[in-house]
Amino acid sequence: MNGIPVRFRPRKGPGSGARSRILLPSLMFTALSVSVISTLGAPMVPTIAREQHVSLSAAQWVLTVTLLAGAVSGPVLGRLGDGPGRRGAIQGALGGVLVGSVLAATAPFFGLLIAGRALQGLGMGLMPLAISVAREHLPAQRMRTGIASLSITTSVGAGLGYPVTGIIAQHLDYRAGFWFAACLSAVALVVVSLVVPAGSAVPRRPLDVTGAVLLCSGLALLLLALSQGVAWGPASPATLGCLGAGVLVLALWMVQASRARHPLVDIRLVRNRAVLAANTTALLMGIGMYGVLSLVNLFTQVPDGAGYGFHLSLSATGLVLMPLSLGSITANRLASALVLRIGLYRVLPLGALLVCVDLIMLALWRDHLSVLVLGTFLLGNGVGAAYAVMPLLIVRHVPPSETGSATSFNQVLRTVGGSVGSAAISAIMLAHTPAGAAFPTGDAYTTALLATAAASFLGVVAAVAMPPRPADGSAGETVGVASGGGIGAPSDGTGSGIVRRGS
Repeated sequence: MNGIPVRFRPRKGPGSGARSRILLPSLMFTALSVSVISTLGAPMVPTIAREQHVSLSAAQWVLTVTLLAGAVSGPVLGRLGDGPGRRGAIQGALGGVLVGSVLAATAPFFGLLIAGRALQGLGMGLMPLAISVAREHLPAQRMRTGIASLSITTSVGAGLGYPVTGIIAQHLDYRAGFWFAACLSAVALVVVSLVVPAGSAVPRRPLDVTGAVLLCSGLALLLLALSQGVAWGPASPATLGCLGAGVLVLALWMVQASRARHPLVDIRLVRNRAVLAANTTALLMGIGMYGVLSLVNLFTQVPDGAGYGFHLSLSATGLVLMPLSLGSITANRLASALVLRIGLYRVLPLGALLVCVDLIMLALWRDHLSVLVLGTFLLGNGVGAAYAVMPLLIVRHVPPSETGSATSFNQVLRTVGGSVGSAAISAIMLAHTPAGAAFPTGDAYTTALLATAAASFLGVVAAVAMPPRPADGSAGETVGVASGGGIGAPSDGTGSGIVRRGS
C-alpha cells in the first residue's frame, strides 16, 4: 500500500449558515484549549512540591502522568474518532479533562492531584479527531488550510500556556491554574456539542481491543522508562526492565497489527514512505521542541550565584517563551508560500533544518535575552512549518477511514520525542552538576542544545530521504495554495479541489 493517492473533492460543510462558518474556529479553540491545559503543570512544579510537601522529583509526576495518559489514550481516541461516534469521543475526552481539572483543583492530597492530571492528559489525543472532522466536513477550499492550522496548535498552545501558567503560579495559588483549565474545558465541551456534526460518512469499525492493550501498554512502559530513567538511574533494574518490556510489547503489537482485520493503527499505511517521513520527523523534532522549552525555562530562572542565566520570574519567563506561538502562526502563512514555490515534500525538511540551526545558535550565543526571544520565535517558525505539512502528507496517503488513527499515531510520536528529549536533558544536567552543587554548569546547556540540534538534523535527513520518489507516482503531488489563502486551497484555479500531479 505504498502511496495511496487521495484526491480532495468539493464537499459541503456540516450545515449552512453560521454553524458551517464557525466549525474551524471551534475546532481550533478546542485544540488550543487542551494544548494549553497539557502544558499547565510545567512552571508550577516547584509550587506544587512546596504546597503538597513532596520532593521535586515526585512533583515532576504532574508532567509525566499527563504525558503518559496522552500517549496511551491517543491511538484509542483516534480509532474511535474514525466513525459515527466521533463527536461522542471528543465529548467524552473533554468531559474527562473537565473532571480531571476540577479534581486537580480540589485535591486534598497529592495522589488525587496526580489522578486529575492523568485525566487532563486525555485532551492530548483530541487534535487528530479535530483533523478528522475538518477533513470530512470543511469545504475543499478550506479543508487543507484548516488541517494545517489545527496541526500547529500543539506549539501555539505551548507558547501561550507558559506565560498564562507563569502568571497564575506567581500571583495566585496553583489551584487557580486548574480552575482556569476547568473553565477552558467546559467552554470547549459546550462549543463541540453545539457546533461539531454528530454524524460521519465513515462506517463504524470494531475497536481492536487487543491492539489497544498492547500499544498502550508498550507506550506506557517505554515512556515511563524515559521520563523516570534519571530518577531511577539509567542502569537500574526498574529503568532497564520498563525499557525492555516496552520494546517487547510494542514488537508484539506490530505483529498483531499486521494480522488483525481491523487494526488500531494500520501498519501497512504507516510504512508508506510519505507517512513514514512525517512520523520519523515528528519523533525527532519533538526532541528539539520540548528540549528547547525545558532548557529556556530553566536557563532564564536560574537564581543569582550560578554564574549564568537571567534570574527571571515565572511571568517574565513565560513572556520569553510566548514568541513560540507567534512564530508558529507566522509559519503557517510562510509554509503556504513555500509549498506553492517548492512543493509539499520540501517544506518538511526546511522546517526541521530551521529548528536545527536555531538550536545551534542558542548553544553558541545565549548570553543576551534578545537572543532567547529570537530563538523561541525561530523555533516556532521551524516547528510550525513542519507540523503544518505533516498531517497533509498523512491525509494525502491514507483513506478517510484511517485519518484519526494515522494522525493520532503521528501525535503519539511527537509525545515520545518530547519524552526522549526531556530524559536526555535531565541526564545531561545531572552529569554536569558538580558534587554538592545546586545547579549544573553552563556547559550543560551547550551540550544539551547541541544534542537536541543533532536530533533535529536527523529529522532533516529523514524528511529528505524517506518521501516517495517520482517513480512511485506521488512525488510530484503538491498541495495548492490559493491567493491569500494558506495551505490547502485548490491550485488549479477551478475551485475543484482536485490534487494536481507533477507540479
